[in-house]
Amino acid sequence: MQKNQSSKIEFIALMASLMSIVALSIDALLPALEHIGASIGIHNATDNQLLVTMIFLGLGFGQLIFGPISDSLGRKPVIYMGFTLFVIASFICVSATNLETMVVGRILQGIGLAAPRTISIAMIRDSFSGNYMAKIMSFVVVIFILVPVVAPAIGKLILDAYGWKAIFMSQLIIGVAIMIWLWKRQPETLPIEKRTKFRFRLFVDGAKEFVKHKQAVTFTLVSGFITGSFMVYLSASQHIFQEQYHFKEEFPYIFAGLAIAVGFATFLNGTLVMRFGMYNLVKVFAILFTLIPLLYASIYFNSDVNPSITIFLVFCGLQFFSLGFLFGNLRALAMQPVGHIAGVGSAINGFVSTIMAVPIATFIGSYVIETALPLFIGFFICGLCSLLLIQFLPKQSIATN
Repeated sequence: MQKNQSSKIEFIALMASLMSIVALSIDALLPALEHIGASIGIHNATDNQLLVTMIFLGLGFGQLIFGPISDSLGRKPVIYMGFTLFVIASFICVSATNLETMVVGRILQGIGLAAPRTISIAMIRDSFSGNYMAKIMSFVVVIFILVPVVAPAIGKLILDAYGWKAIFMSQLIIGVAIMIWLWKRQPETLPIEKRTKFRFRLFVDGAKEFVKHKQAVTFTLVSGFITGSFMVYLSASQHIFQEQYHFKEEFPYIFAGLAIAVGFATFLNGTLVMRFGMYNLVKVFAILFTLIPLLYASIYFNSDVNPSITIFLVFCGLQFFSLGFLFGNLRALAMQPVGHIAGVGSAINGFVSTIMAVPIATFIGSYVIETALPLFIGFFICGLCSLLLIQFLPKQSIATN
């Protein structure tokens, strides 16, 4: 029993580590965006946001490739394939001398990272189901959230000591360590007898099966709206705190504090989901996710300046606390009815939500220039769309076990 518990803890830690490579590739770079922009000739500060949003674009398309292949070849080999592409893409980024090359490198990084991100979710679905899957997913996300807490600070230290290129190299070193851990300690979660024969129609057939399940489609769309609104914050946070509030040195620590709000909520979710169920928690916190920015926008709609940093952080903290109850539960609800095609299902879920999120983040982010008000208007619109989708899904059709 104790051995089984230890292996479960290691499984959670490993899945979180696989997902954390993505977070590390995004968040550790945030303090360096201005320096990278100056190095490769970016003159418009909002173009720095492309270094964040383009990696998400790669993540979206990469999931379409690696998810279906993993249903045929197994989970672990596909993760190794994706990480190899990530290594190549990282060297492209390091050698970039202009925005176009850097964007190509970031897209390829995202495609490569789609493998560990998508396959880790499929491996969780291979091993667990129902509310217990949501519980495991929550604990995975809690550890995963620790990366955004420390990544900007680590990125800042590396930036000050060795320059922005060293941030990319440090990601490779950590990634290699995680790959060795996966190779040595984690058994394959998809047995040979459950694998599907690889063919080009594998994704088409999987997509047809996926769209038959209203629950999977609905919560995938909701994930797209929620992820899109949060991506605005990720891509614009450096501009908001360093340029609007002039907190260049404090930025990593502010970012870490807000990440803790998400992590704390996700930790609570891991306990509360077994009592109240993932669907009920999603409904409650989707409402809060929508009302909080509505309050902010109603107070500061006619203001030409941001509120004090204290008020701004309170609103952000409440918003991200709500977010912590949504991320893991939405993915679990979307994946629950498609466990028999977990690889393709995870790929479609990730692709659709990410492809929705990128244009949402790019469009809203382009308005975050003088104040952070567009950020909260974006939160409100995305939250409202999510609530409408959830409302039109019949409760009796929702599978949670």
